[in-house]
Amino acid sequence: MKQFLKNTINLRFFEFFIIFVIIVNSTLIGVETYVVKPWMHTVQTICLIIFIIEILMRIFASDGFRQFFSDSWNVFDLSIVLVSLIPESVFADSSMITAIRVLRVFRVVRLFRTSGEIKLIVSVLSRSFSALSYNAVFFFIFMYLFSIIGVVLFKLPDPNTATPQQLSKYEILYEKAPNAPVNSPDPYGTLHETMFTLFRVLTGEDWTDIRYNLIVASDLGLIKVSGTVITAFHIIWFILSAFLLLNLLVGAILNNYQVIMSEAREKKEKNDEVKKS
Repeated sequence: MKQFLKNTINLRFFEFFIIFVIIVNSTLIGVETYVVKPWMHTVQTICLIIFIIEILMRIFASDGFRQFFSDSWNVFDLSIVLVSLIPESVFADSSMITAIRVLRVFRVVRLFRTSGEIKLIVSVLSRSFSALSYNAVFFFIFMYLFSIIGVVLFKLPDPNTATPQQLSKYEILYEKAPNAPVNSPDPYGTLHETMFTLFRVLTGEDWTDIRYNLIVASDLGLIKVSGTVITAFHIIWFILSAFLLLNLLVGAILNNYQVIMSEAREKKEKNDEVKKS
């Protein structure tokens, strides 16, 4: 029986059938965001039954629970199926019902296991997490440093405590500066807002307008920094963050991609040697 289940699971027809069911299920999840029909719920239930049968087949085809749970994809598939089995009527809290619905949407992610190349990409990303975490710490240190500098140099006077002369300059700033943040916080007013501003600069979102606003504020005497310093600060941060730090992340991922490709190639060569012998 176990060998029969293994042979069935390894059949190309069975694999394509499961892919087809996943695609149908994923498509209906998207369609339900536009319109909900009774037959969609029926089809979703049939897909869920097929997923349950598939999971049971994989469990009984494996050499014990330890082997089944050693595969992270099996754990992921089982988790998604178990979440899908939880009835919404169990929860009276609407937020919990929403959370369950959101988790069920992750059935779409099952498409990841249908392709060897996609599995390879997921393996590369998971292998890169350790390197990415160190890069994230390195990035946060630089962002924290530049945030403190930004607050010290570019923080505008608080309108609530500003003098009448400063308030009149504020009005001129809102009139002259392009996209002046009239209804938004001072981009360098606090440490956490400055960190968000630097993240905006990293993505290229309106960072030139931020610079122009600060130059106008400098001309009005609201901040005691020259336009040269404002320009140098933003260009240096943009170069460091957008080019150097992001290239480090890309380099870490590419390095792990090469390592995993080499491991896969060695594993394939060993399997070929075993078959020949």
